[in-house]
Amino acid sequence: MADIPDPRAPSAPPIGLRRRGIYLLPNLFTTAALFAGFYAIVQAMNGRFEVSAVAIYVALVLDGLDGRVARLTRTQSEFGAEYDSLADMVSFGAAPALVMYEWALKGLGKFGWIAAFVYVAATALRLARFNTNIDVLDKRYFQGLPCPSAAAFVAGLVWFADDYGVGREHWIPWIACGFTLFAGITMVSNVPYYSFKDINFKKSVPFWVVLLSVVGIVVVASKPAVVLFLLFVAYVISGYLMWALGRRARPRP
Repeated sequence: MADIPDPRAPSAPPIGLRRRGIYLLPNLFTTAALFAGFYAIVQAMNGRFEVSAVAIYVALVLDGLDGRVARLTRTQSEFGAEYDSLADMVSFGAAPALVMYEWALKGLGKFGWIAAFVYVAATALRLARFNTNIDVLDKRYFQGLPCPSAAAFVAGLVWFADDYGVGREHWIPWIACGFTLFAGITMVSNVPYYSFKDINFKKSVPFWVVLLSVVGIVVVASKPAVVLFLLFVAYVISGYLMWALGRRARPRP
């Protein structure tokens, strides 16, 4: 009698199909950014809002590093790109919305959770549009506010207010609601934002640029809650200024 194959035995992969490995180094940075976003949510549930805001800023730094590490080490992959988008959805979508909701929006009832949901939905739409237009639009400009900057804009308000002991009564929840809705709407708008991707960090620079960088680090370190919040407020406003001047994120020639 011919041998009957055991159905429990693993079947051999089809001829020509190879198992794809996953590059470890860039995905470690992405995982760290994902953890920072998750940690921000947990700390917001425990009422530690300053820690939550700082965790979102840490996620922003890590998110900026994973792509650069992948390019420097030539470990870009389709898996890494998809994983990065999913991590961004948590760190810069769900985390800022839930932190803001726990901090101030909860007291507004349905208006609060609607504002938080608008922000989350806008982040998902922003990421989907970015992924589909990444090879089409001019890389010097983003179409709409990038979700990491929107997260820093929202979390910066929480950090700034908590650092100065601003209470969450009276008109503060409505300001928080306005910030959340404004950030969400700006993400899915056509307002152009400079991407800084054409800056060559490998190029030599004058000595005064190094000194200016040192001064900038000192200024941020002196009052991080204030300085970082104002920097991202200025960045958000810069897009509307370029939009008013007629600048657009146009297709690449």
